[in-house]
Amino acid sequence: MSASLSAGLAALGLDLPAAAPERLLAFRDLLLKWNKTYNLTALRDPEEAIAYHLLDSLVILPHVGAGPLLDVGSGGGLPGLPLAIARPDLAVTLVDSVQKKASFLQQAAIELGLKNVTVYHARVEELRGQYARITSRAFAELQPFVALTRHLLAPGGRWLAMKGVCPDGEIAALAADIAVAAALPLRVPGLDAERHLIILKEAGS
Repeated sequence: MSASLSAGLAALGLDLPAAAPERLLAFRDLLLKWNKTYNLTALRDPEEAIAYHLLDSLVILPHVGAGPLLDVGSGGGLPGLPLAIARPDLAVTLVDSVQKKASFLQQAAIELGLKNVTVYHARVEELRGQYARITSRAFAELQPFVALTRHLLAPGGRWLAMKGVCPDGEIAALAADIAVAAALPLRVPGLDAERHLIILKEAGS
């Protein structure tokens, strides 16, 4: 296993299944391989990708909980594929409206043997289903993220919005019936940048 991945997982306090670290690195290699053709990420360096993609995705794992998870605008599979690798028991659905990105997601799920992953090439507003958690890493500002996915949130569910600097303006622009359950600063090992997880819920839930 990569020393930086091992150290990062330890720093995050994550105890993953035995096969997960090697599978995470295999996912990284697939992402960088397909990136040469499909432009999935601005990163080219395999070592940088450990912090910026793998650990940056896994840092929200303690907040995922049980029940199905939807990753909106999944792109290169972040954070959905690392979460699916870390939690084989978790049903993870990835959706992206760009065909080449959905093709990569489907191929990655097959090559990595991820039986818990479902991929849709669709606009999220066309999707159906109920999800306990809906996450996004670089999809939209908070209010459109919530508005486009509200029909997919299960009763008592939560939105997990991954952000850099705490988006105070976006929080202020939320509809009156959407509440902030938590705004958590995150520390990603090896990443010298601000990260926040904004957990949203329907007011009263």
